Amino acid sequence: MNTSVSKAMPAHSTTRAYYSFKPLNVGRWIIWGLFALLLAISPVLWDSSLSHTMLSQMGILTIICLSYNMLLGQGGMLSFGHAVYSGMGAFFAIHTLNLVSDGDWGVPVSLIPLVAGLGSMCVAILLGWVTTKKAATPFAMITMGIGELVWAMSLMFPEFFGGEGGISGDRVTGSTPFGITFGPQIQLYYLIAIYTFVCTALMYAFTRTPLGRMLNAVRDNPERVAFIGYDTQMVRYLSFVLAGFFAGIGGGLAALNFEIVTSEVVGAVQSGGYLLFTFLGGATFFFGPIIGAILMVLALVLLSELTKAWLLYLGLAFLFMVMYAPGGVASLIMMNLRVAKFGRLRELWVAYLALAVAGLVALLGAGAMVEMVYHQKLNAALGPVVTFAGIDLNVEGVGSWFGAGFVFVTGMAIFELTRRAFLKHWSAIQTDIEMEIKRREAQ
Repeated sequence: MNTSVSKAMPAHSTTRAYYSFKPLNVGRWIIWGLFALLLAISPVLWDSSLSHTMLSQMGILTIICLSYNMLLGQGGMLSFGHAVYSGMGAFFAIHTLNLVSDGDWGVPVSLIPLVAGLGSMCVAILLGWVTTKKAATPFAMITMGIGELVWAMSLMFPEFFGGEGGISGDRVTGSTPFGITFGPQIQLYYLIAIYTFVCTALMYAFTRTPLGRMLNAVRDNPERVAFIGYDTQMVRYLSFVLAGFFAGIGGGLAALNFEIVTSEVVGAVQSGGYLLFTFLGGATFFFGPIIGAILMVLALVLLSELTKAWLLYLGLAFLFMVMYAPGGVASLIMMNLRVAKFGRLRELWVAYLALAVAGLVALLGAGAMVEMVYHQKLNAALGPVVTFAGIDLNVEGVGSWFGAGFVFVTGMAIFELTRRAFLKHWSAIQTDIEMEIKRREAQ
C-alpha cells in the first residue's frame, strides 16, 4: 500500500479492513430449531409404546451412525469393527449402572452415557494407534481383525462380558430429581433426545474445525497433506478417538434402553449393520447417517416382523442403491433440491409417479415369488397357501407362479422404458441448469 495513502486513511477505515462480522446464518438456525422441535414432539405425534421404543432406538442409532460416518464419510476409513466401541460403551454403562444400584457409585443415571463414552474413548486410544497406522484396505482389514478379537474375548472373559447370557441391569435406580426415574419409556426417550441433539451438534461442529477439514483433506489427498507437513496418521487417530467417544455414548444409551448387554453388541453383524445403513442413508452427506438410522430401525423392527425374507429384501435394496444411487438416499434428496432450486422439479412429477407405480408393480411380483419360495422351504407344514398383499397364493399351483412372474416382468419392462425416458429428460434439465449457472457467473 502507498505510504501517503496509508497515512491518510482514518483509523476506522483500517479497522474495517481487518475486522468483519459474518452475517447470522438464519437457515442453519431454522434447520437446527426444526430438528430440536421434531425430537420434542415426536413422542406426542406417535404416542404408542412401540413408537416410543422405536423413536428411542432411532436416536441411539443416529449417534452411532454419525460417529461411524466420521470415519467413513469424512475420513474415508472403511471400518468393519465400529461395533467394538459402541458395544464397549454399552458394557461400561451396564457395569456403571449396576455399581449405582449397589450403592458403590453415586453417578446419576443421566450421566452414565458420558461414562460409557469416556470408557470407549479409552479403548479407542489403546486400539486406535495400531488401527490408524494404515489406510484404505489395510485399515479395513485391521478393524475386522480387532472386531473379531474383541468378540472372541467377550466369550473368554465372562467376568466382564457376562458370557452368553450377557449382563442385565435396572435403570430405575439412584437419585430421582424432579421425580424422574427413567422407568417410563417416555422419560428415557427425552434423555436420549437430549443426547442425540447435543451429540449431533457437536459432530457437526467437528466438521467445521481445522481437524475436521484436515480429515477431509487426508481422505481426498493424503500425499499432499503429508507433503505440507501434517501427520496423516495423527489426523486419522484423533478422529478415530473422537468417533469412539460418540459411539460409546450411543452404546451407553442402548444399555439404558434395553437394560441388558450381550456379546452380540461387539459382533461383526452389528458393525455390518452400521456400515450398511450409513451407506444407504448417504455417507457423503452429514445428514445421511440420520436417514440410515431411521431406515435401520424400520428394517429391524417393522420389516423383520412382516416377512422372514427381510434380509433378502434388504440385500437387494443395498444392491440397487450401489448400482443406481451410490450416494445414498441423501444424494437423491440433494439432487432434487438442486433441481427444485432452479424451478424445474415440477416437470418431473409425472415421471416420478410413473417410476413409482412401475417399481411397485415389479416389487409386488418379485415379493410374491420370494414369499412363495420361503413358504415352500420353511413353512410347508402349514399348507400350500400363503397370503401376500391380501392375496392367497398356492405354492403348488402353476397359476400363482405364472401370475407372479408375469406381474414382475411387466413391471420391470414398464419401469425400464420409463427410466430411459426419465434419464433423457433429467439430462436435459441438468444441461440447462449448468448453462444457467454459467450465465449467472458471467454477469
